[in-house]
Amino acid sequence: MKEEITYKTAGVDIDAGNESLRRIKNAVKKTHNKMVMTGLGTFGSLYDLSDVVRDYKEPVLVQSVDGVGTKLMIARMMGRFDTVGVDLVNHSLNDILCQGARGITFLDYIAVEKLDPWQVEQLVIGMAGACAENGVALVGGETAELPGIYAKGEYDLAGLVTGVVEKSKVITGARITQGDIIVGLKSSGLHTNGYTLARKVLLDKMGLSVDTHRPELGCTVGEALLAPHRDYSKVVWPLSQTHPVKGIAHITGGGLIDNIPRILPGAVDAVIERSTWEVPPLFRLIQEGGAVPDDDMSRSTNMGIGLVIVIGKDAAPSFISALATAGESPVTIGRIEKGKGATRLV
Repeated sequence: MKEEITYKTAGVDIDAGNESLRRIKNAVKKTHNKMVMTGLGTFGSLYDLSDVVRDYKEPVLVQSVDGVGTKLMIARMMGRFDTVGVDLVNHSLNDILCQGARGITFLDYIAVEKLDPWQVEQLVIGMAGACAENGVALVGGETAELPGIYAKGEYDLAGLVTGVVEKSKVITGARITQGDIIVGLKSSGLHTNGYTLARKVLLDKMGLSVDTHRPELGCTVGEALLAPHRDYSKVVWPLSQTHPVKGIAHITGGGLIDNIPRILPGAVDAVIERSTWEVPPLFRLIQEGGAVPDDDMSRSTNMGIGLVIVIGKDAAPSFISALATAGESPVTIGRIEKGKGATRLV
């Protein structure tokens, strides 16, 4: 008798997929508002744009897609998956904030070697919670079981955010001029970049584990590395509607050196004074533990500054005061000078 081969014995468990869907329905439903016209399970998500058309004179859609990178490996080592769901949403919202947009919908993609409904549930709980905090509807997604593509136990996570901005309030950086002030907002840690370097130094070279407690961190290595990516949009977006913000840069891969030039006109430089903020202990531990050169460290991590905002010199005091009132700890980290569209660390 020939041995029967089923989809499940080949590596794909349809029942586990259905169980995953059942588990996440309630969390996802909590993010829905009256504009969401479909539930989970449809071939496409329907979102009513009537409110956008009514509330905006010239609405412009802003979209961004991203992932969490190798931070997912730390989550797997810790056996905790909800925080990387938060990371994915917050990272995406910060990206569209740079154009002056607020998020309205979010879609996710989860790919795994072997489907674990509990793991999927935790990932989506994290995403749904971050979406709910920002009034963003988690309108759908895809969960794919891909044995043969992913190594045993591996998985990946990606998300697509759609936001809206009034055409007259789009932020591009084109108005940035010499004399403008550069304001930095502090990060909560590595956010979602630099984890390949961090793992190489902390886990491989230094021989630490995610359970190693370090006094300078005040927690375990894993807890420090898993600190969720901060969401700046809840504070910065409302203020961008009332203050003449000229440019916003989300400090992700490439650090201050490569991200700020993305918003600079070609005739100016961003001059960043490194002495204006204290580099957090996690970054110092990585740099010292791996003898990482300053330039490499500044290009692979945020060094403690997660968002940069450029504003005119006259408008800066009021804006900085408003940020502080809203609970931020803004730092004036530099200025705009004549140049060629680069970041200069001094």
